[in-house]
Amino acid sequence: MARYTGPKSKIARRFRDPIFGPDKSLDKRQYGPGQHGPNKRRGGKQSEYAIQLTEKQKAKYTYGILERQFSNLFKKAQRMKGITGENLLQLCEMRLDNTVFRLGIAPSRRAARQLVTHRHIVVNGDVVNIPSYTLRIGDVVSVREKSKSLEAITSSLTTSTNKRYDWLDWDSASKTGKFLSIPSRDMIPENIKEQLIVELYSK
Repeated sequence: MARYTGPKSKIARRFRDPIFGPDKSLDKRQYGPGQHGPNKRRGGKQSEYAIQLTEKQKAKYTYGILERQFSNLFKKAQRMKGITGENLLQLCEMRLDNTVFRLGIAPSRRAARQLVTHRHIVVNGDVVNIPSYTLRIGDVVSVREKSKSLEAITSSLTTSTNKRYDWLDWDSASKTGKFLSIPSRDMIPENIKEQLIVELYSK
């Protein structure tokens, strides 16, 4: 299965949520994609399974994770202490590509993944080109020295809304960030009902 690279607005409209960021099409079209979308504004009643599956798909698209990776993350979350659903989202947030996005180095997770695979990102002084790399508390994420003048990075940092997260620290002068702690559920801004995903995998 290939990673989704199609129209982002189409997916956002399917979930009725701007999962890829602000999307004007959601305001203009209050219905799902497709030629029959306008006739399904209210939609029929969905089954419990369909609701749970939709929530899982939404989480996968939000974080840009494929089915096998997502399933493995869930299994790992089950083995951890604490609430499985919260553990799952924490593991998603601990991914390197997600952290690069959260720090503002890239405007989207898709762009962040590209920066990582193209070896523009350094973790604790070493180049890491694996987007799914799991960060630990205290890890330092920075832009590779020769990549600091890259237009894609400088543009993202310049146009960034300066949104900062409590579990991350950012030094704009050195273009360096630090993973301070594992975020609690109330810190994670994503509109995902993780308990529905747990119920789906528990069937």
